[in-house]
Amino acid sequence: MTWQDSFSVGVKEIDEQHKKLISMINSLYSAIKKGKGQTILQDILEGLVQYVDEHFGTEEKYMEQYNYPGYLAHKKEHNKFTEQVLEVYQDFEQGKQVLTLELLDFLKKWLKNHILGTDKKYALFLKKLG
Repeated sequence: MTWQDSFSVGVKEIDEQHKKLISMINSLYSAIKKGKGQTILQDILEGLVQYVDEHFGTEEKYMEQYNYPGYLAHKKEHNKFTEQVLEVYQDFEQGKQVLTLELLDFLKKWLKNHILGTDKKYALFLKKLG
């Protein structure tokens, strides 16, 4: 997955976090393609889980701070995605075969759709506030 200018939400901190998430997904993809060991995959997946939580916290902080009217719906999307990623991580920890290209495709599509859809909505709201 490659960063595109169309992904920018116009908030530098969030754009940088989106870039890092893309990089982490790409690292996970690369590790899987190269058949890296479970330890490396676990470290990358753990980092992704932690960073997703940090990133969503940043977005939600801005939405709360500026009273974004779509906050609850946006937070619900975050919560659902977090649950899905945690479930994958727990399955991985239990030795289940979960890290596949299909999973990575899901992560990539979700992030892209979330940025271009839901995130763009609150970005427009924030821009109107200046």
